Amino acid sequence: METKNILIVDDEKAIVKMLELMLKKEGFQHIYRAHSGSEALEIVEKQNIDIIILDVMLPDCSGFELCPKIREKTNAYILFLTAKISDLDVLTGFATGGDDYVTKPFNPLEIAARIKAYLRREPASKAQPASAATKLYDFGRFKLDESAGELIVNGRPVACPTQVYLLLLYFCKHPNIVLSKASLLEAVWGFEHYVDDNTVSVHIRRIRERIEEDPSNPKLLLTVRGLGYKLVKGNQL
Repeated sequence: METKNILIVDDEKAIVKMLELMLKKEGFQHIYRAHSGSEALEIVEKQNIDIIILDVMLPDCSGFELCPKIREKTNAYILFLTAKISDLDVLTGFATGGDDYVTKPFNPLEIAARIKAYLRREPASKAQPASAATKLYDFGRFKLDESAGELIVNGRPVACPTQVYLLLLYFCKHPNIVLSKASLLEAVWGFEHYVDDNTVSVHIRRIRERIEEDPSNPKLLLTVRGLGYKLVKGNQL
């Protein structure tokens, strides 16, 4: 944990200070701070950031506007802080590239719990030594190289935000099996009830946009009505 670079983006300096103290107490040592969108982008351009805690309401832009710009530079895990709790706001956060969210007011220890849950599931390319055996999942149209943490579609690397990658990896490890939304939330996000079903639905869409020829008419990642989703392989195609 001490090797991870964390960026806190919030214009409320008291919140930034509180989160910084809590994270250091939990063992994270490399903490960066930004109080505006422009400051955050400058840091992301200069530093290799692993985790970003991003407030939705910033003085020069919204976190929703900032997130796609960050995504152009990094696939870091992005956790939104938001006072908004409507389904539309949550979906907007995921659609712009966020991986998770916490609503204000929040317990700072919850932030640490979310980050630790993510780190337990982070891509193998970051968690394993370079000598680890290659784990390649080949589905024809796309391949997922777990050792390299890379998604290849039609022979070309495709950028994949962390949580989207982790969800796809879980499907790759369980091909031709119907997986419920509840089981996916628990296995991939590490919590059973902190987010609603829309979380999985949005991330499923984000996977399909990357691996399917026609995301609106999926042939690989299928919806099994009333039960969940299934990634098909081999003679199941």
